Amino acid sequence: MIKVALAGERGKTGGAVAAGLQAAEDVDYVGGFGRDTDLGAFLAEHRPRVVVDFTRGEAAPGIALAAIAAGASPVIGTTGIRDAELDRIEAACREAGLGGVFAANFSIGAVLMMWLAEKAAPHFEAVEIVEAHHATKLDKPSGTALVTAKRLGGEVPIHSLRLPGVVADQEVVFGLAGQTLTIAHRTTSREAYAPGVLLAIRKVVEEPRFHRGLDSILGLV
Repeated sequence: MIKVALAGERGKTGGAVAAGLQAAEDVDYVGGFGRDTDLGAFLAEHRPRVVVDFTRGEAAPGIALAAIAAGASPVIGTTGIRDAELDRIEAACREAGLGGVFAANFSIGAVLMMWLAEKAAPHFEAVEIVEAHHATKLDKPSGTALVTAKRLGGEVPIHSLRLPGVVADQEVVFGLAGQTLTIAHRTTSREAYAPGVLLAIRKVVEEPRFHRGLDSILGLV
């Protein structure tokens, strides 16, 4: 059994991920914690092997570094983290001999959407991204859209929508004379993130390596 703790359990995504962790037969879910928790005391008491994070960009690096210091591998689904902070987390994992994962999106379908878009890009003259999320999402564009744009060369227009009734959708629209190609992913429930999180948890226990994205875990690279 893998002992797992969750930062951000009270959030919409965190709540769905918590349910997935509780249902997994190989996970011992030791509980969630929030901003008011004494993190050092929590980690010392529960001694998780993995700490999953779905909080905010300003909080996630500190949580990850505290987890690593306590001997736990970080699995980070929080976006808005600067590259320099990810470099610091990766270096801390390497020094501690721990695995870790950062993914802008833990939905397996979304990861495949980005991979397919990257494969299609060389065959088209133009591409734009349309992403839509729930009205309360703080970052704009989304982390997934930014990662997609970077993988497609960086200079890709992104159109962001924030609407009630939406969870998380993204389309990558390619254009060539007389034709278009759209690669789309729809998230209908936040349950979509749990399978990817569980894959990441199992991977960091097996392998002391820091992964940026689920691509290598899924065998796409």
